[in-house]
Amino acid sequence: MGLFGKERDLNVAPSHVELVVQANDWQRPHAGFEIRLDSFLVHHLAWRSRTSIQDLIKTGHVLIDPSRPDRPHGGEEPFEERRPGRKLQHGSRVIVVIPEELRPVIGPATDELTVLYDDGRVLGVDKPAGVVVHPSGRHVSDTLIQRVHARYGGGFELEKLGAPRLCHRLDRETSGIVLVALDPEAHADVQQQFERRQVEKEYMTIVRGNPDRESGVVDLPIGTARVSTVALKMTVAADGQSCRTEWRVIERFDDCALVACHPITGRQHQIRVHMHAIGHPVVGDKLYGVDEALFERSLDDLLTAQDRAELGMERHALHNHRVVFRAPGTGERVEIESPMPDDMREFLAER
Repeated sequence: MGLFGKERDLNVAPSHVELVVQANDWQRPHAGFEIRLDSFLVHHLAWRSRTSIQDLIKTGHVLIDPSRPDRPHGGEEPFEERRPGRKLQHGSRVIVVIPEELRPVIGPATDELTVLYDDGRVLGVDKPAGVVVHPSGRHVSDTLIQRVHARYGGGFELEKLGAPRLCHRLDRETSGIVLVALDPEAHADVQQQFERRQVEKEYMTIVRGNPDRESGVVDLPIGTARVSTVALKMTVAADGQSCRTEWRVIERFDDCALVACHPITGRQHQIRVHMHAIGHPVVGDKLYGVDEALFERSLDDLLTAQDRAELGMERHALHNHRVVFRAPGTGERVEIESPMPDDMREFLAER
């Protein structure tokens, strides 16, 4: 299970972590399994030292609901446990209360949201470039899902239906359509459609140069770029995962082209990697464009005027323009379109 509940309100900093002792995590049978409380927490909170975890326990920040033969999954009111060596059996619940000073600072999310589709169970939301879809790393405030929570997920609805959940993700710089489920059943249905490759997505992108054909297919496997200093960078690799992208030229310009891309698979950075592989990297791409050093400098806000001129755009020119799926419950075909954003339109207007 995850450290934080899936149905929590993402606009509120988490106050606690809840875990369950699972003998399977240690490849041990349930019967007779025991583990020290501090050892259990060291395993699950690997970023904290054993000493700091023991301090949390001794200062009353850890509650337990121990399992017993008559209560194999706990079931009583959790109580404070200040002994690091307390033995726990399979099925016990452990709650770590996060000290106030360690809770992330989450700024208020706006409910600024462009909703392209809403059937009461699934939303089609138009994500602006620069907005991350979900809290992570340095981006913990005013993310896309927090904006959805601010408008759809608060109070009674959160209690009744559960929190809205993303059905897929887009990179921070990528704009366009994101599907969000408003109830768990709809989320499972749409995610299954993605897994079975039944969701059709078409992206608009601006690439450098002019392809020598009007359309084509890139069928090249993608894997981790092991020689790169950027951990998340991908590359075409013989031992990578199979990957297929169909593309066609929409319009040509002197030094670039507007291209529609239809990813058949859904690998990380797929379109950007594939377009780079055929000699037409996405305009503005700091990671797969001119030089990956631009990506590293951008993280520290160190891009120079020359860097920006070389990139051409402040972000990579990739937009999820069209999505087709089946509405949960009815099976009705739904097609959503998002117009080309202003920054891409203005870039082309200057060509």
